[in-house]
Formats: sequence, C-alpha cells, structure tokens
Amino acid sequence: MTERDKMLAGELYNALDPELVQDRARAHDLCQTLNATREADRELRRELLRGIFGRGGDTVSLQPPFFCDYGSNIELGEHVFFNFNCIVLDVCKVTIGEYSQFGSGVQIVTPLHPLDAGMRRKQEYGAPITIGADVWVGSGAIVLPGVTIGARTVIGAGSVVSRSIPDGVLAVGNPCRVIRKLD
Repeated sequence: MTERDKMLAGELYNALDPELVQDRARAHDLCQTLNATREADRELRRELLRGIFGRGGDTVSLQPPFFCDYGSNIELGEHVFFNFNCIVLDVCKVTIGEYSQFGSGVQIVTPLHPLDAGMRRKQEYGAPITIGADVWVGSGAIVLPGVTIGARTVIGAGSVVSRSIPDGVLAVGNPCRVIRKLD
C-alpha cells in the first residue's frame, strides 16, 4: 500500500511522504490563490473550486478565506455553503450532503495522532467524516474525526462534535449533545 492508500484507509501513515507533501502543497497553493481573489473574480473562483474539491466544486458557494489539506478527499453534494474562514483537514474522506451550510470559522478535522510520543514523531492516522444533506453547522463549531452528522440536523455555534449526531435534531455544546428533535 502507498502512504496515500494507508492515509485514506485510516491506518498509520507517514505524512512526510513526498507524494503527500506535493499533494498538500498543490491544495495549499490553490487555497492561497482562492483566498487572494476579489468578489468580482467569479469565474476564477469557480475554476479554483473545481480544482480544490474532489467533487462539488461546480455548485459550492464559499466565502474566502478557506483552508484544506488535500481538497481531493472532500466530496460535496449540490449547493453546499461555507462562510468565511472555514477549515477542512481531509486526510480521510469528508462527505457533505446537498444544501448543507457552515457558519464562519467552522473546522472539520479528520486527522488523529498516536498517544505514544515516539510514534507521533513519525506517523499519524485519521477517520472519515460524513455530514448529511440540509445540515446547518453554526459558527465556530468543530467536527472531530470519525463523526457522522445526520440529515436536517442543526449544530449550535461553538459546539464540539465528538460523537455522531442523528438525523433531524438540534444539538449543541461541548461535548455536543442532542437538545431536541426538529419538526
């Protein structure tokens, strides 16, 4: 298995593998170019978004700045919206359903690190994140590795989502907990 294969499988991998370093540099360069665009640069932004995301760059709405590790591991449904200053660390697959929206400063993070310091110096791993359709994640929320957020769910601003949340609920807090069902 290549280091990329191990990474995507959630196994320990070497993040300093030359292919991975090159792929991250590509995504970082695209994000830097995107983040330097002006509102009038609509066509350039669309071209950059197609190049960043693995799927969904054609219809995503995004307010720069935006940051990601690889971009190619992010698969978006139709009409996803990211407000200012969102971060998606996609060492594993991040799948987001159609019409989902993310407030400013949301972080979606798939990387994990070994507890053993010696291993941490050489390797890391991750867990995928799945976010359903029509989800709203409030500003400043953090979605942690391995989490699934169900369709039509609302995550309150500033929440830390450390475990999966079902469909159609309001969930808030640190750790994020279901408050009630939504109609």
